[in-house]
Amino acid sequence: MNTITPSQYLPETQQQPGRHFRAEKFDFWSFFFSGLTGLATLFILGILAVILLNILINGWSAISWHFVSTIPKKDFFDASTTGVLPMIVGTTIRVFVMTIFVIPVGVITAIYLTEYAPNTALITRIIRAAVNNLAGVPSIVFGLFGLGFFINFIGKNMDALLHNPSAVWGQPALIWAALTLAVMTLPVVIVATEESLKAIPPGLREASLALGATKLETILRVVLPQALPGIMTGGILAVSRAAGEVAPILFTGVAYYMASLPSHLSDQFMDLGYHVFVLSTQSPNIEQTRPILYATVLVLLMLTFALNIVAIIIRARMRKKLRALG
Repeated sequence: MNTITPSQYLPETQQQPGRHFRAEKFDFWSFFFSGLTGLATLFILGILAVILLNILINGWSAISWHFVSTIPKKDFFDASTTGVLPMIVGTTIRVFVMTIFVIPVGVITAIYLTEYAPNTALITRIIRAAVNNLAGVPSIVFGLFGLGFFINFIGKNMDALLHNPSAVWGQPALIWAALTLAVMTLPVVIVATEESLKAIPPGLREASLALGATKLETILRVVLPQALPGIMTGGILAVSRAAGEVAPILFTGVAYYMASLPSHLSDQFMDLGYHVFVLSTQSPNIEQTRPILYATVLVLLMLTFALNIVAIIIRARMRKKLRALG
């Protein structure tokens, strides 16, 4: 009777230790396209580095405590006397006010689309199409929309209802500029929140409902806390886009010059982005103004990075708390 030894069950490569697998054939096209994508990434990073270094080298010499803490005179083209404090305050306030309005509206809309609205319903498709189209509208159109809707319609009607003898709300103001930016950045928050809500495992919702929680309690106590980091990501993207926008605030609140800082939501304000536009287009001596221009751009970038870092830190702490609870 023929017997089968255990070694016969072993693969051929294990029975013959001296024999190796033959190397796979070199895939030229895979190597080529992998290298091409790597070069494209390096090219983009190189362009970004060149831009940042150019701004840093040309603007750092004009940065000083006097520059960032002084309210300039109306003739702010002199590097020795000018300052950007009103622009820093105005940009920061409008971004914070915009965030206060856009986050709740964007989150509520995303919750409706993800948790309540049927995917095949006509109203759902209309809302999604509106969000997608809103994301592609040029920013100058939002400025005209803010002028027509917020100022001429809402603002003037508010003045009429409040019996204001002069235009208080029916004129360009900080609140209208912030609301215009909130409408512009709304698709960013909606899309980011939707993706974050979809990433929550369905099992968490089912377990909460099985324990007797209502749908609203499940969303508020289970789904939203898990989705908060993604919601914060949408807020960071909205802040990044809105901080440097100029066109939406041209007609809705920004001022060429103000001798004081804004103290009410009905006040106009100065803005870093608009100030860069003024310095680059209305200077009588561009060579003399160039250091101020670069320094203002550098301050704008630093302010944008600072706002993003604050949001990133908050998001990281939220993630840490969620991991500790999990």
